[in-house]
This record gives sequence, structure tokens and C-alpha cells, in this order.
Amino acid sequence: MVVAKSEAGRAATSYFRTANPLPSLITILGLGYFGWMVFWPESIPYQSLGPLGPFTRYLLDHHHTLLHNGYWLAWLIHVVETLYAMVLCKSKGITNTSTQLLWFLQTFLFGMASLYYLITYRPRRQKQT
Repeated sequence: MVVAKSEAGRAATSYFRTANPLPSLITILGLGYFGWMVFWPESIPYQSLGPLGPFTRYLLDHHHTLLHNGYWLAWLIHVVETLYAMVLCKSKGITNTSTQLLWFLQTFLFGMASLYYLITYRPRRQKQT
């Protein structure tokens, strides 16, 4: 019985779950395209992008400052999500340093696609005997 409790405690200290691939891919592609629009707009093949091409051109022509600020705001939000993930790790008893690093990196790169699993994680409470 003592072994089971220690194993349960160890599992809680090192809980990690990889983010769902589809939302993660959408996040990476979205931030990648956003960065491409902001930093290298001259290299975008607008005519090859279908309806996204003229829309992108319009945004760049009429709202470049908003796009630039929005890009940095998106990364700031990812940083805040990452800091929140670290707070959640501590509050949920995830104390393993390498596991916390995994949550840190995954949340920084994928945002809510990762943070969702940490928010919904409910560690088992050990019964007091």
C-alpha cells in the first residue's frame, strides 16, 4: 500500500501530456505565416494563395502597424501562458524539473493547445491516514 502511494505521488510530480497535433500545427502555421507577413512580405506569393493572397495583401497595405503590433502581442500572450503554466505546475504538485521544462517549452510553442491539458489535469489527492 505504501508503494502505491509513493508511485501515485511520483506520477503527479512528473505528469506531462503532449499537446494535440492538430491545434499545435494550426498554432505553428498561424504564427509562422504571421511572422512571414510581418517580416518578409515581399517574398509572399500572393497570387498562389487563393483567397488568402488578396486578403494578406490588403492587411499589409492598410494595417501593417496593426499586424506588426499584433505579432508581438501574440508572442507576449504565449509568454504569459508559459508563466501561467509554471504556476499551474507548482499548484498541481508537478515538481519534477524536467517535466516543468517540458510544460514550459510546449506551452511557449503551442499556447492553449498545450495549456488546456495542464488546466484540466486533476491530481489525485493522497488520503491522510
